[in-house]
Amino acid sequence: MEGRASPLGEPRARPAGAVLYRGPVEPLVFLANFALVLQGPLTTQYLWHRFSADLGYNGTRDRGNCGNHSGDPIMQEVETLTSHWTLYTNVGGFLVGLFSSTLLGAWSDCVGRRPLLVLASFGLLLQALVSIFVVQLQLHVGYFVLGRILCALLGDFSGLLAAGFASVADVSSNRNRTIRMALLEACIGVAGMLASLLGGHWLRAQGYANPFWLALALLIAMTLYAAFCFGETVKEPTRARLFTLRHHRSIVQLYVTPAPEKSRKHLALYSLAIFVVITVHFGAQDILTLYELSTPLCWDSRLIGYGSAAQHLPYLTSLLVLRLLQYCLADTWVAEIGLAFNILGMVVFAFATITPLMFTGYGLLFLSLVTTPVIRAKLSKMVLHSEHGALFSAVACVNALAMLTASGIFNSLYPATLNFMKGFPFLLGAALLFIPAILIGMLEKATPHPEFQQFPQSP
Repeated sequence: MEGRASPLGEPRARPAGAVLYRGPVEPLVFLANFALVLQGPLTTQYLWHRFSADLGYNGTRDRGNCGNHSGDPIMQEVETLTSHWTLYTNVGGFLVGLFSSTLLGAWSDCVGRRPLLVLASFGLLLQALVSIFVVQLQLHVGYFVLGRILCALLGDFSGLLAAGFASVADVSSNRNRTIRMALLEACIGVAGMLASLLGGHWLRAQGYANPFWLALALLIAMTLYAAFCFGETVKEPTRARLFTLRHHRSIVQLYVTPAPEKSRKHLALYSLAIFVVITVHFGAQDILTLYELSTPLCWDSRLIGYGSAAQHLPYLTSLLVLRLLQYCLADTWVAEIGLAFNILGMVVFAFATITPLMFTGYGLLFLSLVTTPVIRAKLSKMVLHSEHGALFSAVACVNALAMLTASGIFNSLYPATLNFMKGFPFLLGAALLFIPAILIGMLEKATPHPEFQQFPQSP
């Protein structure tokens, strides 16, 4: 029966008085991304050094000789192994996350956002713990895949983001929703910048282990915050089964069931647009560290930290410029400008052979991340308040599919194109970004605009 408890429980939502402090969701997203970005480039560099040691290669550690190793078959084997194991880790997590994040996101419409936030936080904690064991005990790198799968089973970062964006949609109005979405994404960027700067210097000073320990401590604090301090945004949480097809069915119904409050065509096309944007974003992110480690750039951990910080700076600059441009332009055209700068940055990356040119590419991305909050805000205005969890579960599913596609394409294409053009995957990314640019322009001209209809919002 629907009202009976399931094995994982149908946790009764805590009453408002049970929390220690009714805090917002932004600190959770900040801490989660800080911990993830602290680990991400370190994991790639650890894989590089691990395979380099196994194969007896140390060419890129001497910056003066790095360029002389172009075409070295051992170096290319190190790059290929690192790229492929990054792919295995991502594919393992994304395949599991496709099921779990969508299930848990729709479930949060009933039981509240807190249970999903706690589960996702605990999953990220487990992943960090497994990474520490791999680094400290020199375990097989395949355990990175195990840690990623454990994290994905409990919702992963995409599940945490789904609950985060849904909670923002719960408490924001149609008028300020775009900027609230951008503010949440800015938390991702600021955390990423700080973690990148800290991680690069810390790695040079003390090695790999200590940054992973800091990530674990932050994730423990984050899990406690989610459990005891987050202010629930679902007004009347109710009990619901976790393992039921009803949650997945509610997501499918968003796209297939006719309803006066939403346009199925608009939902589908905006979802396709955000899919392509995220695919390019994460695909480039997957190979950037490897691209910078190898010839002809040959960056050390300090420069990689600066590059990763520059990569996250657009989360903050995009928020500031979005707020300014909203006074004179519609959100849609702000998104188009952001896509244009994103395309330019990708083209520069493709031909970057020196450090100044690489940072020029990063500089061109300063407005590249205004597109996703605009699309998320438009999507949230197309559905009822009670469908926010299902909607952002669908977006999480799109996000997971995009990240899976990105890893499959970019991590496979990068080693395959080493011999004729290392930067070719960035050119492909630039070409793909014309698809969302065209779709968003078409949807802006289409009538009617269901995303501007007013639906009941929480006070």
